[in-house]
Amino acid sequence: MARKVGIYTRISRDDEGESLGVARQREDCERLVDLRSWQAVKVYEDNDVSAFKRNVVREEFELMLKDLRAGLIDGIVAYDLDRLARQPRDLERLIEIFDERPRLEFATVTNDINLGTPDGRTMARIMVAFANKSSHDASRRIRRKHLELAQQGKDSGGPAPYGWRKEDRSKVDPEAAKAIRTAQREILAGVRIGTIRTRWQEQGLGNPREGTKRMAHHHVEHILTNPRLAGYRTYHGEILYGDDGQPVVGDWDPINTVEEWEAVCAAVAERKQQRPGQSLARKYLLSGIARCGLCKTKIRGQINRRWEQGSKASKYSYQRSVVNGGCGKVGRVGEPVDKLIVRLVLEEKRERAAGSDVTEEQRWPREQELEDVNADIRQLVEAEKAKQISVSTLLQLLPAKERLRDELKLDRSRFIKEQKQREAKGRTEDLTEEEFFDLPIERQQEILLHSLSAVMINPAGKGKRIFDPDLIEPVWRE
Repeated sequence: MARKVGIYTRISRDDEGESLGVARQREDCERLVDLRSWQAVKVYEDNDVSAFKRNVVREEFELMLKDLRAGLIDGIVAYDLDRLARQPRDLERLIEIFDERPRLEFATVTNDINLGTPDGRTMARIMVAFANKSSHDASRRIRRKHLELAQQGKDSGGPAPYGWRKEDRSKVDPEAAKAIRTAQREILAGVRIGTIRTRWQEQGLGNPREGTKRMAHHHVEHILTNPRLAGYRTYHGEILYGDDGQPVVGDWDPINTVEEWEAVCAAVAERKQQRPGQSLARKYLLSGIARCGLCKTKIRGQINRRWEQGSKASKYSYQRSVVNGGCGKVGRVGEPVDKLIVRLVLEEKRERAAGSDVTEEQRWPREQELEDVNADIRQLVEAEKAKQISVSTLLQLLPAKERLRDELKLDRSRFIKEQKQREAKGRTEDLTEEEFFDLPIERQQEILLHSLSAVMINPAGKGKRIFDPDLIEPVWRE
């Protein structure tokens, strides 16, 4: 009876996605199987998969080892040994199975190695060791090439990041750039990334990965804070700096100014520093703002489970539960309370705006100081290159200048962030009630909390309960 063997094919890169390389390997292996009078029962194909990278799992290779150990196949045929293994540990796993089953067959198209003999195994180990070194050398050359390209500000290739055209990574995609800028303004205005992620998912924005039902939070965060937005070149995820100490600028069109990008990054970083357990996620406008007029504890919103589409009943209500020490005696339907409070807040903002002057945009007052420090750093570096000062002197003077530069840049980012946040929030006194309720819930609450410290909901008493606005008491900030 003919021996049943498996054919293993693999290629590291298949940029066109047409699987032509593995198809050629399969044809050559099938001819070798016929010459040996064996029977090929399965082809294990790892297309566009590296055998050198340690974090890559070759699913078909793992299945082949499993089938080989279980006795479902009697051997392996591959085009070359380095198609099977480029890491010594993978070869040793294969040799271990051949130790357990000495009558297994093994053959490659390019050479004749028998893993069933000590000499064959020794030769295989030598060949895989050389293949591993070759991969290391190639990887080192590629890294050096990518670093050189990065230092020159050139793009790294690959799929275009969201915000740039697929056919030309150097040109901005107007629609995607508009979505990014809108989302950034929302971040500065207090909207959560999770809210933006949900909307992008519904609208098909952000280039979600194929097959994913929900975009990852970190994916949206990276899009909105990517240094590429400001034109900065990165290397291994970090901004690359040139010999002059300044960020390397890439050869593509930016979407943000440096100030805009820094403001968004600062706002995101500030959000991450919230106290543990503090959350901006709210479903109802007055959740965490409304308080019981009797026990003074916070009132939470809750959905009316009996509500149906088209029903006149309230969709949600504010209730003081007995959980966590509440009295459980105060509750009110949600919509009338929300509309009343929004109307009062918008009226208060209009009155306040009528009696105040609009301040003009200010320039960061320490800009010249930062320019002087950067100039000092450049002069020190150039002096060392020109042999006017020693490396020892440079290293004594440079750290203090760098610390001052970093402190100034942090102060500038904070200043610009606050300025951009004011711009993003806009003139809320011009909002209509309809426009207010069209805003994300985080933005709505931020507007209310700018004017209110709380909303007291007093008990309505017994009998027929008609909404009485006098029982809703806003507590204004002084």
